[in-house]
Amino acid sequence: MNHTHARAALTDLLLTPGLDLDEAADRHFAPDYRQRTDGEWADRTEFLAHIAHLRTVVAGGSVDVHEELTTGNLYADRHTMTVNKTDGSTVRMEVYLFAEFAADGRFRRIEETTLMLEGADTDRNLGSAR
Repeated sequence: MNHTHARAALTDLLLTPGLDLDEAADRHFAPDYRQRTDGEWADRTEFLAHIAHLRTVVAGGSVDVHEELTTGNLYADRHTMTVNKTDGSTVRMEVYLFAEFAADGRFRRIEETTLMLEGADTDRNLGSAR
């Protein structure tokens, strides 16, 4: 079975400006998707509100996956997300991500912790800002 992965999901959600948000989300996230970022839970609707907000501040960026593991319906990775913001600043965050796949290979649940490597104090909540 084909599974999605973090780099593909983040690229579609944040780094492919012409791609419709709902279409991007449907490619990678199950209808019952939920996510916990730095201790805060969001359901799929709240998660998509977060991504819609990010799309207004992200001008570009990249995803560098350092380690990635899939076993059965479980997935883990450690990646660095670099975001070039529309105001000209840059934010870099290292992310430790653990996930569960739905039967169709899309993410059903992600739990992640972020570590800011570069950026302003006001960007510390970028991983969950709405």
